[in-house]
Amino acid sequence: MTRKMWMLVALAIILGGLSLYLNKDWFAKDNIQISHRSRPARGPWFRRGKHDDSTVNPIVFLFDRRVRLKSVKVIPLSDIETNKFPQPIWHLVSDSNSVPVKDLTYGVRIPGMHPAYKGTDAEPLQPGTKYRLLVEAGKYKAAHDFEAEARTQ
Repeated sequence: MTRKMWMLVALAIILGGLSLYLNKDWFAKDNIQISHRSRPARGPWFRRGKHDDSTVNPIVFLFDRRVRLKSVKVIPLSDIETNKFPQPIWHLVSDSNSVPVKDLTYGVRIPGMHPAYKGTDAEPLQPGTKYRLLVEAGKYKAAHDFEAEARTQ
């Protein structure tokens, strides 16, 4: 091969390496994207049992894809800022395989998961208070901050 060919091969390798470097997010791990929405309950058929007398609208957390959850926690942000070991007000775990979900509602049971401490339920949310949702799904962990809105009719 001539010197010109070797230069073209080297240039192609350098450009290929540069392209891989600039598109390195191809090799990055996937993150779980979480969003939430808060709406008033839509009549008696959609009410969620004992949380009907809550002072906040039901909160639904949405994931960007179906995830098999291992752990779900909700902790008040003020506790996270002031305590070294904040206590969650809602904590679910899965010992085996939970059902893959694309959304979940605060305080509602998730198939395949149970409270971390026997006999505990989700504590009611307080309007205007900021909280953090922490989820684990396999090797992935994600957090999402939200604020509970006062109940509307």
